[in-house]
Amino acid sequence: QVQLVESGGGLVQPGGSLRLSCVASGSSSSFFSMAWYRQAPGKQRELVASITSGGATNYADSVKGRFSISREGRKTTVFLQMNSLKPEDTAVYYCYKGPSYWGQGTQVTVSS
Repeated sequence: QVQLVESGGGLVQPGGSLRLSCVASGSSSSFFSMAWYRQAPGKQRELVASITSGGATNYADSVKGRFSISREGRKTTVFLQMNSLKPEDTAVYYCYKGPSYWGQGTQVTVSS
């Protein structure tokens, strides 16, 4: 059984930064990609950023140049550095690990 535990969410002012962390534990292969998704109230869950076991990254257009995903710790820990945050980044952020594991989510609120 794989468990994903996220941390690092919170309240931040527009233009601020946050760093999300996700640690995968249990029987989990480091071969699979990891990713961050988010879901705002009344909206569908969307991909924010992903990273393969080889380090290749992919970002949603809305966060390119502001967010950065990275992976370490035998590839079982993934980070999301979020800079220049905007109110529209407010959402619950979920960690994902292939093939089908999800974290419980962490709230990010961007507001003055």
